[in-house]
Amino acid sequence: MPEWTWEYRGYDPAAERLREVLCTLGNGYTATRGAAPESRAGPVHYPGTYVAGCYNWLRSAVAGREVENEDLVNLPNWMPLRFRTLSDDGTVGAWLSPDTRVPLDYRQVLDMRAGTLTRTVAYRGPGGHRLGVEQHRLVHMGDPHLAALRTVLTAEDRAVRVEVESALDGDVRNTNVRRYEGLGERHLTGLRTGTSGSGTAWLRCRTRTSDIRIALAAQTRVTGAEPLSYHLRPGRRRAVHTLTISVEPGRPVVIDKIVALHTSRDLAIGDPLQAAVERATTAGDFPELRASHEAAWARLWRRAELDVPGEPGRILRLHLFHVLQTLSPHTADLDVGVPARGLHGEAYRGHVFWDELFVLPYLNLHFPEVSRGLLTYRHRRLPQACRAARETGHRGAMYPWQSGSDGREETPRLHLNPLSGHWLPDHSRLQHHVNSAVAYDVWQYCEASGDTEFLHTKGAEMILQIARFWGSLADLDTALGRYRIRGVVGPDEYHDAYPDSPRPGLDDNAYTNVTAAWVLGRALELARGLPVWRRQELLERLALDDAELARWEEISRRLYVPFHAGVISQFDRYGELAELDWGAYRATYRDIRRLDRILEAEGDSVNRYQASKQADVLMLGYLFAPEELAALFRALGYTVDDTVWRRTVDYYLNRTSHGSTLSSLVHGWVLARTKRSAAWEYCLQALESDVADIQGGTTPEGIHLGAMAGTLDLVQRGLTGLRSHDGALHLDPAPLPEMPAFRFSLRYRGHWGVSLRLDRGRLRIAVPDSDHEPIRLVLPDRTVTLAPGQSHALRLPHR
Repeated sequence: MPEWTWEYRGYDPAAERLREVLCTLGNGYTATRGAAPESRAGPVHYPGTYVAGCYNWLRSAVAGREVENEDLVNLPNWMPLRFRTLSDDGTVGAWLSPDTRVPLDYRQVLDMRAGTLTRTVAYRGPGGHRLGVEQHRLVHMGDPHLAALRTVLTAEDRAVRVEVESALDGDVRNTNVRRYEGLGERHLTGLRTGTSGSGTAWLRCRTRTSDIRIALAAQTRVTGAEPLSYHLRPGRRRAVHTLTISVEPGRPVVIDKIVALHTSRDLAIGDPLQAAVERATTAGDFPELRASHEAAWARLWRRAELDVPGEPGRILRLHLFHVLQTLSPHTADLDVGVPARGLHGEAYRGHVFWDELFVLPYLNLHFPEVSRGLLTYRHRRLPQACRAARETGHRGAMYPWQSGSDGREETPRLHLNPLSGHWLPDHSRLQHHVNSAVAYDVWQYCEASGDTEFLHTKGAEMILQIARFWGSLADLDTALGRYRIRGVVGPDEYHDAYPDSPRPGLDDNAYTNVTAAWVLGRALELARGLPVWRRQELLERLALDDAELARWEEISRRLYVPFHAGVISQFDRYGELAELDWGAYRATYRDIRRLDRILEAEGDSVNRYQASKQADVLMLGYLFAPEELAALFRALGYTVDDTVWRRTVDYYLNRTSHGSTLSSLVHGWVLARTKRSAAWEYCLQALESDVADIQGGTTPEGIHLGAMAGTLDLVQRGLTGLRSHDGALHLDPAPLPEMPAFRFSLRYRGHWGVSLRLDRGRLRIAVPDSDHEPIRLVLPDRTVTLAPGQSHALRLPHR
């Protein structure tokens, strides 16, 4: 079915890396890019396999100083399988690939329903014979340690002798991102290969610094012909099966490669090598593995049902496919966070930023156990966050902007501008709003799932410690009569200092201050609402007294939010910055998404201008419903009514370059409620950001997971106004004319398969039959209680 497939016809070397990343297969534990099995890393191809949470540190010399970076490690390549024809006189031809011989036919089909990648290619040999190749690949969704590749060779006119080489290749490096060239890239050491008595080849190694042991084992099985020769030999960096077969016309030969992968981070194993060899030798054959793999995917699709007609729906399904391959139910048992670029490439070094802010809202209503696992990753790193706060002279928890294995700050001190070739200071570690994102994620998960046990234990500890950090960071400006938060960087990221200031950071970023006020309010609500015994225990352990709680109360109502020209200021004195000649820069450069790099290359600085990379102030409209946002400002002593907010939206819409894929998503979300005629343009950009690589080369380095999950949530919550609050589901639909019909199901507080369907101006919600409590549904004009087995239809007003 076309709506379930993603297809490429013809071979295009210039597009190969983009195709490889969009054809990645994974299962939440591991993922492998969709590179051709015979390819090697180079300008055209990049085979890559990654395991969630498998990081390593390396030191490098950069701009005259030594730096240390932590990377998600590119693991040994399990895919290599290449073939070449042998002539009658024994002459050996070149290894066949689209790069060495123009194929007669070339086609790749990603089947999202089945979770498989099929590749068909045909070659004409020197003797005029035609060799057809069909390959089917899977990374098993049922057993996360297994992967398989089936290759079917056919001869159409006469018999062809073919030499096949199947290998495990440990000669790999981290070279997916060009701007990281010159930095440490060899993360693996201690490579050893060997064979077992069962005809299994194996490879083992470890990461250089983090000392994670890695093992792969592979079996290569042939059916349809008896191999003329068969060799299984270990090498220094590669373990290789080599065999020669005769392919007769009308008698396809099938070569199956079954691979197992384990690391020392895995649960319930002793030695990774022993576990990998045992798993590979006891795995079923390819048809058995494919059947169980497809059954596992069928179960996932039932839980994540999303049906949107037309091409937008097909792209949304691709986004959902990649979200589930990065964060599946297997992820719930792993100690990992949300990698901003998925398990699809090496951009951002595989680090965890704030992207769970865009990912968890979708998972909360489908796979809450995964959300809980991802939040537990944050809780395990709470002591490190508290240590980081102490080291800067503050209290509470200061989560890092970039996190990896152990929760320390992994944001690099320097970053490269590829336009100028300059290494520049990186101050993005001052994006302390990541703390509010963690607290928001905890609150939203507990609201959607009803998981009070998590809220009262791990969740409470994180929220209270984050509130303590904001209470410590805010200082009273007696002249202003308000508390201020200074020296931070907001979501915009372009602005990291005032013009010509030697001190990095900005004062009173509106998004940071308003979300800090929200965190303080939620922390107070939580502290007062905890069961008495738990409240006493927790406050004693955190040494949190009434005086500190009273300070939080005061700060939460007196944080300063700057305004100028009748709009919310992005930060204090933002309105004093110069206006940029947007037309001139668009005419000169056309693509100005990375305006910061353009200006720096010109010897200028984006810090001088009212120009944002992405939504900053407008992020408030993404996180909070209109009435919530108005109430937040009202509690702070400000009036932000519909007029002020619309004026603010228009102001920043004209001053944003959209240098992040998240920007179009947030603008589409906000405009759906304030300026509907302009919303679809941004929604479409968000949908196409990766499939069309609109950032100009960033997608081949890894998909943008936050943007992909955010588009799913745009349908789920953005266009329906769905939110979970005070034990009820709230609905306030704002559908777009370009997406007039859709349906999806969700999981809400024990109810599996609650369905929502929008069609012809009506929104229908149905609760499946069960023995759970009724759902309270809060609509714009009334409240409805839906018992299991009941449904309700809402006629939408014309907007």
